[in-house]
Amino acid sequence: MGVSIKMKCMSHPAFIRITAVLLLGCFSLSVSAQTAQCNKKVYLTFDTGNMAVAEKVAEILKRQNVKATFFLANEKTFRDDFSLDDSWRSYWQERVKEGHHFGSHTYDHTYFVKDGPKGEVFEKPQFGSKAGMTVLYNEATMCKEIRRVDQRFQELTDHPIQKIWRAPGGKTSPTLIRMGNMCGYEHIGWDPAGFLGDELSSDKHPNSTLLDKASRNIKDGDITMAHLGIWSRKDPWAPAVLEQLIVNLKARGFCFELLPKNSVNQSK
Repeated sequence: MGVSIKMKCMSHPAFIRITAVLLLGCFSLSVSAQTAQCNKKVYLTFDTGNMAVAEKVAEILKRQNVKATFFLANEKTFRDDFSLDDSWRSYWQERVKEGHHFGSHTYDHTYFVKDGPKGEVFEKPQFGSKAGMTVLYNEATMCKEIRRVDQRFQELTDHPIQKIWRAPGGKTSPTLIRMGNMCGYEHIGWDPAGFLGDELSSDKHPNSTLLDKASRNIKDGDITMAHLGIWSRKDPWAPAVLEQLIVNLKARGFCFELLPKNSVNQSK
């Protein structure tokens, strides 16, 4: 009864202040509990591909408040343009504003073929003036191919990429890795469980199977890899798999962080 009398005598502004403090305390406890559950790290990454699901991927990441690292090449897109054309300027500008990270996937999506003589490498560009040709690259040529993405991205967004790169197909050699390092770019691949399978046949590898496998097998510290669109897959991987995968990994206590791994991470 004493408490009831005091509450009745309390002024309205005082009551509002106390209520606000109690609500803030409850909210703080809730946030602390969520943070405590986030005890593992995963790094979502996307290579450009044909960009057919690029907008859907961006929508999901924004809705889930998750950041990712994008590896960019100037690839042919479903719109019959290229992913680093001016027509994609606003797309990349928006991703910069959202706080995502970016790396080079080589400008012409250039595949490693084999080591060459004198510390050189044979490469096969998928796009550009030498598309389909096997070409001998020295360190300077390879550096130019990696750095060209950085230069073009700055033209589009006034923002540099991170000093990271990924060889198309994940195909490398110690010589190629050394070339990237000498140019100032760290090579980043992906982990076995992080291969999300969006480039596999949807008949043999349906989305439900890919979702279950990734949700179950991804481990603390894993780097994942998918694309912003794949020509060959009939049943698109995103959004069917991506959003539910994020939800499932959050439920397992994963935070979503940015590459390189020594960077200041900006999402949970």
